[in-house]
Amino acid sequence: MDQILAQYQSTQSKRFTFMIVIILLLLLFIIIGTSLGPSRLSISDVAKALVGLGNPTNTGIIWRIRLPRVLAAVMAGIALAISGAVMQSILRNPLGSASTLGISQAAAFGAAFAVIVLKAGTIQSSGSDAVLLNHPQLVSAIAFLFSLSAALSILAISKYRGATPETMVLAGVAIGSLFSAGTTGLEYFADDIQLAAVIFWTFGDLGRALWRDFFILAGVTIPACLYFIKNAWNYNALDIGDETAKSLGVNTDRLRLAGMVVAALATSVAVSLFGIIAFVGLIVPHIIRRLIGGDERFLLPASALGGGLFLLIAETLALPVGILTSFTGAPLFLYLLVKGIRRRSI
Repeated sequence: MDQILAQYQSTQSKRFTFMIVIILLLLLFIIIGTSLGPSRLSISDVAKALVGLGNPTNTGIIWRIRLPRVLAAVMAGIALAISGAVMQSILRNPLGSASTLGISQAAAFGAAFAVIVLKAGTIQSSGSDAVLLNHPQLVSAIAFLFSLSAALSILAISKYRGATPETMVLAGVAIGSLFSAGTTGLEYFADDIQLAAVIFWTFGDLGRALWRDFFILAGVTIPACLYFIKNAWNYNALDIGDETAKSLGVNTDRLRLAGMVVAALATSVAVSLFGIIAFVGLIVPHIIRRLIGGDERFLLPASALGGGLFLLIAETLALPVGILTSFTGAPLFLYLLVKGIRRRSI
């Protein structure tokens, strides 16, 4: 008994240490990301500007341009990563994430529909402001409705008798293809400037992030994270199996439905504001699970922090984050898919 207790305490200590390290790394990269740009600023310049002691030029650059971009990257990473971790738990599917289940593609279609058809954005011809959202609430609402339809479709399939994780992934691929085709159809009827703008937007880019965007995303992501973390024990019970979870008093149907709705909301807002940022919800939870285990009480907050750090590093490299995350995530997706096939064949 003493040995088991000592092992448990050691595991918990490692988990808390990991959380502290990832928080410190996140703070470090926030400062580094804020200092990088066309006008190079030192760490001391950033620190002075943040406390209001810097010169007006540096203060304006940091507070109006760089800080909202950096914080938006962190918040978008948090939203996508914790949503992916919850989807994997709810569906009991290691390949579950917004990008692999078609939810991101559905949100992208909704956002493109709002911008092109409902005229919710001002379309410009070039630069990082190719799409200026005059009504971001409308864009997010339409994106959420379409992403919710995809999420509910996946949830319905998961309840279908005999549905396997592979079936749900294939259904997600089909749903994603359907909405991608819809987005392509919208592009077909758009004029040249609209077409260029929407294609630029679908790259997934945080360079156009404003304080308005950050606060909209934070207003959705923070309550979503609190809801997920509050239900961490229920997700642990769900990981064991539906029958066990029900015997412990968990309403599995309601838990799945609410979780998918909240995850779809957080994902759709991030996609509607910044475009498709693929595979963050798939990559980060698996990395965190390998490092600290699958206890949802630690996995969910660590995945959120890891997602923020991952996307912030990608954004700091000065490439459209959607391109970079896809290059990183696609090999891992193939690895997990092949690993799952091998397990089934053994």
